[in-house]
Amino acid sequence: MAVLLLWPFHSSHFNSHTSVLTQPLPFSSRSFSVGKRFSCSSSSTSMEHHESKFKEFPYASVPHRELMVELVSTMENRLGASLLPCTLPSHVQYFVNESTTAHASLYVRAGNSSSQVDFILGSWVHCNLPTGGALNITSLSAYLRPSTDAPNFLIEVIRSSPTTLILILDLPPRKDLVQHPDYLKTFYEETQLDKQRQLLEKLPEAIRIDEIIQDHISPVAKLMLDTWLDLCACIERRLTDDESTDLAKRDRIIKNKTIEIDLESSFPRLFGQEVANQVLGVLREIYNS
Repeated sequence: MAVLLLWPFHSSHFNSHTSVLTQPLPFSSRSFSVGKRFSCSSSSTSMEHHESKFKEFPYASVPHRELMVELVSTMENRLGASLLPCTLPSHVQYFVNESTTAHASLYVRAGNSSSQVDFILGSWVHCNLPTGGALNITSLSAYLRPSTDAPNFLIEVIRSSPTTLILILDLPPRKDLVQHPDYLKTFYEETQLDKQRQLLEKLPEAIRIDEIIQDHISPVAKLMLDTWLDLCACIERRLTDDESTDLAKRDRIIKNKTIEIDLESSFPRLFGQEVANQVLGVLREIYNS
């Protein structure tokens, strides 16, 4: 078996350092202050919203599906009415290629005008491989507005066989960690999230992928999401106008690079140029709104 954990916890020695683990089994400035809490609910909101095919995760194994459903549910319940309903066009919420060998679903909910959350984005992709088997990718990310400089949230689980797993789990920083050691301390050292990576590094070799997801990855991912909700999404960090403007420019560059590097090359190959143009066009509007 092979498990590749891309765990971009951020070391005090590096900015955007990536720790890669491969196992034979199968992450004090006066310009802001921390204080005010936003009205993030700790219970389920009664607001109804459109349920898309996204939440079915039809090609994921049971532990994999349960993990993603719980993460999405936790994020939506905690953020509550600060999230608007999903309004994606139906042809973007679910789409396939002409040969029906590739399927995908997108799910986006923007934050309301008073929310620090810009939007949350969930997706899954299923593609049959020419060599047999299938590639299955599920992801959930959350982007914050430039009214706060707190990190974003990201989890991506990639499986290409019953014995292969790639996990990307991160709170992507939105400030230079070398220049802002207080930021590093607040979000990456005092939270002690690196201890969770160390636990995953010590996994025994004789263990199934679904067991890894259920018994090891799931608790870590839930803890990381709770940390992000408590420390990032629901706490105000006041910025000056200049800081907010600079942060907005930085965020826009990163979002555009995400589309350019991660999606513009792969989507046309998987779904054809016409479908790719439709989906990427909607995503560009969301990323640059």
